[in-house]
Amino acid sequence: MILLEILQGFRNDKDYNRAKKTLATLDQYEMFSHTMVIKCADNYRVLRKKGITIRKTTDLIIATFCIDNQFPLLFSDRDFMPFVKHLNLVSALNET
Repeated sequence: MILLEILQGFRNDKDYNRAKKTLATLDQYEMFSHTMVIKCADNYRVLRKKGITIRKTTDLIIATFCIDNQFPLLFSDRDFMPFVKHLNLVSALNET
């Protein structure tokens, strides 16, 4: 899903193909099992009870996967900040 999010952002075919080839060299993980669906729903509900609505299901899945696997997430989208603040998502920008 993260690969999809990255690749769909390319407009130029040359850049798209270069990124696809480069990203194929990285470790890749399956993200979405039944267990992960439940964890995503739980995280959504926790944030909703705090008055925070997550607008994009994709963000919910990515953040939950990273939280569950203790992976830092590199992001510039402020929509991930509630996950950092309330659910212990680690921002890769804060890594030392």
